[in-house]
Amino acid sequence: MEALFHLVPALMIAGAVCAIVASLRRTRRIRSAWDGGLTAEGRCLRSYTTTSGGGETSVRTTLHHVYEFTTREGRTVRFEERNGPATTIEGDFVTVHYTAEHPERATAHPPARGRLAAESGCLLAFFGVFIAFCLAFMVVVHTMFSAADDFLP
Repeated sequence: MEALFHLVPALMIAGAVCAIVASLRRTRRIRSAWDGGLTAEGRCLRSYTTTSGGGETSVRTTLHHVYEFTTREGRTVRFEERNGPATTIEGDFVTVHYTAEHPERATAHPPARGRLAAESGCLLAFFGVFIAFCLAFMVVVHTMFSAADDFLP
């Protein structure tokens, strides 16, 4: 029984660590595109929304944009990005930021380093508190089971 109270929080911690890694990768990818120094005029080819949830949970809508641009070398690159501005519609021209090494990792989000740092920091703080709670729960459960063993014959 005690193993169950250690296994579940350990799996939750593993999930939180995966979310932290994904968040840091996203932050690094966007920051490198902004710092890459290369920009191009891109065009919004399509915008659409997806929804998730419903029933007993709240519905979440995510706005997606599909962009296409041509690199300085003449390569045409198409990429999709989530949570772009709702005012961007099909046919609009946007400034695309990318790196020469990975133009497929481009972004059409305008540089907002402070906002990106704040988002990343808040996510890291949330998952840090979540992991600390899981660890504290495991320690309390272990202490309770140890104390119960002392009273058993």
